[in-house]
Amino acid sequence: MFAEKSSNQLMHESSLKENGTLTYGVPEIAEILNISKRTAYEFCKKTADFKVVHIGRCVRVHKVSFDNWFAGCRS
Repeated sequence: MFAEKSSNQLMHESSLKENGTLTYGVPEIAEILNISKRTAYEFCKKTADFKVVHIGRCVRVHKVSFDNWFAGCRS
């Protein structure tokens, strides 16, 4: 009757509950990584390690893919 939720679905739901969005902005990435915004923009422009979406001049980073990448860096 009810399908079980995958771990990806649960991560998306928890990210959405945290601040109402599934993405980070570049200023948030800069703060998390303790780097300048300019460096964060350059990093997002060149990386293939997590999902980045460019919409005109706006840059958004997929939270779950970034969080997974960052967790892998810390271990």
